[in-house]
Amino acid sequence: MSECSFFNESLLKKYNTSGPRYTSYPTALEFNTQFTDQNLTTALSQSPHTDLSLYLHIPFCHSLCYYCGCNRIVTRHKHKADEYLDYISQEITHRAINCKHKTIRQLHFGGGTPSFLSEQQLTRAVELLKSEYNFAKDIEMSIEIDPREIELSLIDHLKKLGFNRISIGVQDTNIQVQEAINRTQSFEFIQNIINRAKSIGFDSVNIDLIYGLPHQTQNTFSQTLADAISLDADRISLFSYAHLPSRFAAQRKIKDQWLPKAEEKFSLMKQAVNTLSQQGYELIGMDHFAKPNDELAIAQREGVLHRNFQGYTTLKDCDLLGFGVSAISSIGNTFSQNYKSLKEYYQAVTDYNQAVEKGFSLNQDDLIRQAVISELMCNLYIDKQQISSQFSIQFDQYFIEELKTLSTFENDNLLINRENNIQISPSARLLVRNICMSFDAYMKKHLKQQRFSRVI
Repeated sequence: MSECSFFNESLLKKYNTSGPRYTSYPTALEFNTQFTDQNLTTALSQSPHTDLSLYLHIPFCHSLCYYCGCNRIVTRHKHKADEYLDYISQEITHRAINCKHKTIRQLHFGGGTPSFLSEQQLTRAVELLKSEYNFAKDIEMSIEIDPREIELSLIDHLKKLGFNRISIGVQDTNIQVQEAINRTQSFEFIQNIINRAKSIGFDSVNIDLIYGLPHQTQNTFSQTLADAISLDADRISLFSYAHLPSRFAAQRKIKDQWLPKAEEKFSLMKQAVNTLSQQGYELIGMDHFAKPNDELAIAQREGVLHRNFQGYTTLKDCDLLGFGVSAISSIGNTFSQNYKSLKEYYQAVTDYNQAVEKGFSLNQDDLIRQAVISELMCNLYIDKQQISSQFSIQFDQYFIEELKTLSTFENDNLLINRENNIQISPSARLLVRNICMSFDAYMKKHLKQQRFSRVI
């Protein structure tokens, strides 16, 4: 794809409203405190899925990145991680009792900054997990890396522990942009990390880029994109900076006048998508890119791509179990989330060996809509007959009101609603969230509350 076909500016402006990213359906806004640890325990025993993905949230960061909206704790004190590992170890051991029949297909360390942990601390966490859970021989083990506070030898240590995928936060390579977001880092060292990872046999390297950051222009971002392409990463994640200073105090360090205007931000996104596409990367979903031989690109071409809280995946029948402060789980027909504050998390683990604060049990209608939205988000296509057969419904009758709302998208040639399927046009890829909102039973009560970021 040498030139992308989905940049009709008038249509993108028309539909650039606020909406969920649909890493789950229902979204986390529906989670409630009536959901308890017992609900999660029951879900683990009753889920039909025997494959499991594990997620560890490491909340610590050495310094504050002003753009960040993640759940993190800024500290220079390594001993705090030792204390944290004491608690997360209790949770890991407690939960393992209900997972003896599960096979671990994926393990991901996210944050925060997982590379905040020392080699000894990383070894402690991984060895505990391996002792308590049944790891598949071909397990995917991935970790997020902050290149500013590590030694190159860490990459070798990660490989010895079994990690075979790394993700590096590049964000932008321009020094003025880096200074404005309080994240100055050496591009040369990032090159060295990636070269080292490839030379010792890592299966995949991902880098993160962000558009819409302070002082970004098409000229400066052109160099960042050139730098990113020179890294020859297997995957590139392209995220939109959402400026929400009322919600994230650190973002108040970023002055509004430093930010690109809406039209300029749109141009940056278009520039990135076109540039990466011209270099042979395939757009995965809305905001990820992969080389054509990457498993995500292959899955998307074959119409079997999936999506969860960790992003796009090829694993369909795989539950997700999260450990640590704020971690989210998706087990069977349930979602749950741990306490978001460290104090509450520690207290819950001390009292109960677990820290579930809230969650949600999906009913039949939720499951039907979840399947539809997932197919749209991942594969831009719905097989009506398949959904009808899977859930014993008649698709057009079940969604009679929702299908009426699709007429505006049909009139703009963004989708085709046929007798047996719904096909989203390639030109509507960036607007798939809008189309999904038509099938979201909870959307009306949230739209007026401005609880979502813009879709573009």
